[in-house]
Amino acid sequence: MVFRNIKLNVINTPPLDKDFIAIAAFNRAYLELARKPLAISIERENSQKYVYDTKIISDGNHDAADEFYVERIVKLLLWAIGGFRITICGDEKIANFIKNTYCSGGRREFDALFMSRVYESDFEVLALSYDEKPFSSETPVQLNRDLNGCRIGFDAGGSDRKVSAVVNGEVVYSEETIWHPKVTADPGYHYQEIVSAFKTAASKMPRVDAIGISSAGIYVNNRTMVASLFLKVSDDDFERVVKNIYINAAIEIGDVPVVVANDGDVSALAGAMSLKDTNILGIAMGTSLAAGYVDGGGNITGRLNELAFAPVDGKEDGAWDEWSGDLGCGVKYMSQDAVALLASVAGIELPPDATPAEKLKFVQEQPDEKTSDIYKSIGCYLGHALALWRDIYDFRHVLLLGRVMSGTGGDLIKATAEAVLSEDYPQIKGITLHLPDEKNRRVGQSIAAAALP
Repeated sequence: MVFRNIKLNVINTPPLDKDFIAIAAFNRAYLELARKPLAISIERENSQKYVYDTKIISDGNHDAADEFYVERIVKLLLWAIGGFRITICGDEKIANFIKNTYCSGGRREFDALFMSRVYESDFEVLALSYDEKPFSSETPVQLNRDLNGCRIGFDAGGSDRKVSAVVNGEVVYSEETIWHPKVTADPGYHYQEIVSAFKTAASKMPRVDAIGISSAGIYVNNRTMVASLFLKVSDDDFERVVKNIYINAAIEIGDVPVVVANDGDVSALAGAMSLKDTNILGIAMGTSLAAGYVDGGGNITGRLNELAFAPVDGKEDGAWDEWSGDLGCGVKYMSQDAVALLASVAGIELPPDATPAEKLKFVQEQPDEKTSDIYKSIGCYLGHALALWRDIYDFRHVLLLGRVMSGTGGDLIKATAEAVLSEDYPQIKGITLHLPDEKNRRVGQSIAAAALP
């Protein structure tokens, strides 16, 4: 068992998941025994590198714990930061283990192949001595949040698209239009819908100085690498049309700066504009678990922020993610799926043919005494996850969004997460959790997107 000889000291456990092993708590206990320096470098586009400095035990008696610790950190870095080249600095044995895990035929083959596709580079794992570790070198997207000039902001949602015309910070026009991107195979449909939105907004201003785009998916250098909006588009059409769809659509408006960002990042940016502060992590618990981050300079970072697929639970029979084939990933602990899984443990019989959204609504309509342990469990997951994510993100504020956070359940999730942070991780100071009200939502996603270029 990985956790043999490592004692976990945890005050708060999920009431409906007493066997939950918070990776944040495991890491804390593990590092108390660790002495050998180790660095993990992850490289993504434009030679950007993020370096995670840590230690391992490496005493011959904790090999399984060493492997578990490093492999889960690598997985977290891949989905939080993103990258195609992992360099393990300080232990060749651990480097070989990671190389054999993240490769074709390895346990984490899915992750390696996915990152190869995103960054259009072969995935590789290298080994260096600790003294040869590289330096972190990330380039955030510099933002001008005063919204000066004439700007278009576009928000591509799965069921509707929103566009705003913004002149010197004032919204002069905004519209919301129903569209059907996820069920349409012809990318010409997506392209024309995007161009139509751009042209409508452009017609409301004397000129267009910049275009900012918020869109679900993964974007690298403004190119679409993976996005559910184009789910039905063939691979050939994706390469031919979709990868540069926003770049080409903007060209039809003129030669102006264009920035495309993940919708999670733009949500965090909208929160930063409302709170008038920086260092913000946005978390949306809905169909999946979405995230975005605004750094200390008030900028977005270009990281993946796909925390849905980053591990939070270390138990051997953790919840299984059908997409990646991994266990213990955040999507099954902080989403509509989590509500359904916990409802069955709580003895709530859900409608058998209901969608995840319908199951969530059904649970939210039940009396509080039947559902409180569900929300307390999710809040416990969230609190431990925030302690883990704080190792990667320097956040002071956490915005809690999404349908799971609706109603009294959201209040209970927030309160429980705050208790976990206070009682289990008292060394972590200065974090404020927010449930944005309508006042804080006044900066819409499409308007915030206009501030990207």
